[in-house]
Amino acid sequence: MRQGMAEKRAAIVRGARKVFGRDGYTRTSIDSIAKEAVVSTRTIYNHFPDGKAQLFRAVVVEGSETVVEARLDAIDRRLHKVTAADLEQDLVEFVRAWVAPLHRFSDHFAVVRQMRVESAHVPEEFLTAWRRSGPQRAAEAVAERFERLAADGLLTADDPARAARHLLLLTVAEIDDRSFHGALPLSEEAEGAIIESGVRAFLQGYAPR
Repeated sequence: MRQGMAEKRAAIVRGARKVFGRDGYTRTSIDSIAKEAVVSTRTIYNHFPDGKAQLFRAVVVEGSETVVEARLDAIDRRLHKVTAADLEQDLVEFVRAWVAPLHRFSDHFAVVRQMRVESAHVPEEFLTAWRRSGPQRAAEAVAERFERLAADGLLTADDPARAARHLLLLTVAEIDDRSFHGALPLSEEAEGAIIESGVRAFLQGYAPR
């Protein structure tokens, strides 16, 4: 793809992400996307011949892939060399890094919020594509790393994948709930308190005795 075409496509996707995040899937029109992206509707159809559905899928999948790459990096950087002495702090820093994309990619998470609200009206294939490209990949990567932590004796977990879910439920889920999935971000202090208390609660159940 020539540079000019690639830049135009990127502008369309950015504009669409903004509009889908603001208006949702069902209320968004190609005209509103064209206005936000400052392109013609014909230009949009040149890049996305199937129109709104094809463009929405691109927005969801590409946004999810960006977020999951950030979260895979968090796993690699924060859970790479964990020691028993630093386990609690390493888990705290990991969760902080895991939550960071909620703030860095706010336009993507605005789309996710709208998609959750409209799930009954959004084609199921889009929901499936979102899960596979983002949440599922990230969850599998965390589970794999927790298997290593358990094998190294740093966690007591018969089911490391479930242990990983428990950690995220005790930390990230509360942040999502209290911030309305990032719509009303918490203060750094409030977010840190949730993460630290959640990690301590997690270790009450999973730290070796």
